[in-house]
Amino acid sequence: MESQGREGVVESVRFGTDGWRAIIAKEFTFDNVGRVAKAVADYLRSEDRAANPIYTDWGATFRAADRGVVVGYDTRFLSDAFAEHVCRVLQDEGIPVSLSDGFIPTPALSYAVADRETAIGIMLTSSHNPAPYNGLKLKAAYGGSAPESITRAVEERLPSSAPDIVSPADRIERVDLRTPFLNRVRELIDRDLLKDAPIEVVIDSMYGSAQGYVAELLDELNIPYIQIRGTRDPLFGGVKPEPLEVNLAPLREAITQGGTRRRIGAVTDGDGDRISGMDERGRFIDAHLTYALILRHLVETRGWKGPIVVSFNLSDLIRRMAKAYGLETIEIPIGFKHAAEHIVKGNVLMAGEESGSLAIRGHIPERDGVLCSLLLAEILASSDKPASELIDDLHATFGPQVYERRDIELETRVELVENLKAAPPESFGGLPVRKVETLDGLKLRFDDGWLLFRASGTEPILRMYCELPTADGVRQMLDAAERVARGDN
Repeated sequence: MESQGREGVVESVRFGTDGWRAIIAKEFTFDNVGRVAKAVADYLRSEDRAANPIYTDWGATFRAADRGVVVGYDTRFLSDAFAEHVCRVLQDEGIPVSLSDGFIPTPALSYAVADRETAIGIMLTSSHNPAPYNGLKLKAAYGGSAPESITRAVEERLPSSAPDIVSPADRIERVDLRTPFLNRVRELIDRDLLKDAPIEVVIDSMYGSAQGYVAELLDELNIPYIQIRGTRDPLFGGVKPEPLEVNLAPLREAITQGGTRRRIGAVTDGDGDRISGMDERGRFIDAHLTYALILRHLVETRGWKGPIVVSFNLSDLIRRMAKAYGLETIEIPIGFKHAAEHIVKGNVLMAGEESGSLAIRGHIPERDGVLCSLLLAEILASSDKPASELIDDLHATFGPQVYERRDIELETRVELVENLKAAPPESFGGLPVRKVETLDGLKLRFDDGWLLFRASGTEPILRMYCELPTADGVRQMLDAAERVARGDN
């Protein structure tokens, strides 16, 4: 339970799988954002930071607090004002700080941290959360999600009250973070393959902060495109800016209206770090298939090798592919900060999560929806087949993948998962449970699939994930899971 201090200040701010998120004007206030900024400043000056093993693992020289902080923000309500507030607090604390001169996707902020060699990065965003939310992500000096050792240290230094602000806003240095990031993406794609390719891309930015990025690069490559939901709307058109099929009716309508059979859709979330797609028939290319398509392209077209990182809730399709290619598979809990720690330690080929968070070798240890959108275009350009046939061929080669995630509001989500862990069932939904896994939540493995219960760390949501050979089997299993969650059994 969070205790109340003086009016408007919640005494407890907690970082989840990737950042702190809360409802605007309730917990997410200027006072609480100022408290986090003050805690970050205190952490940067601390001996804890100097001793953090992530810097040794990364192989980089420790960067002192005087290397400063870079701050970015997305298209959400008041994100620019919250970002400015963070900068003013840091200036008062004597920490050099630079602020993006416009809204940017999270991967652009992460790239700026590494490129500018700053001590840390702060991104004002609530990612894919509904419009009433805002949030704050911390990025470590390597340009990826801050590990728990950093977020916990910041939490421990939260002051009991908000700091007074002295520094004027006009003293803040405003910098272009868009151009350097786009230049980096230009280096990572196969421009010769893409140039004048006979394909068409439908870009869906979901009103988020990646809007215009993919379009600019496709313009340069002379690739025709249609851009939808590419303006600023803090309400995100009334849906969550999360690239799930239920939110993509506008993309399906756009992609199936005439055009060419060599067409693919690429959709990014509210802060541009997540990716999913759609084929020319309007069939959803979920995060698992997106990972699979890009992995196959990197291995078979580019000839890359190396270990891959997969989250606990990612499809077994990826594991089967890794086995076929002779690649090591590293399984991690959910949250891209866990992937980042592996990426900075070794020669990881690719890392990804069920949420559409994907990273590839040679870039920052961070998910990047902009780069992956261009990679989807590159995949289509490298073949004479339409996207639908590429997906069918993937399943024919590596086996079927029928997957669905269902989210329900449940205040008792944590207790439910813990109770299931304490007494896991021997059978569920009519199938015998062959194995129980608890790396993150509770996964029940069956002979030919699995079901996972997991409590969200940022919303009062219970997430239920299922993979089985048939769509009917998946729906029936999720129906059974929901009945258990709601106490209907």
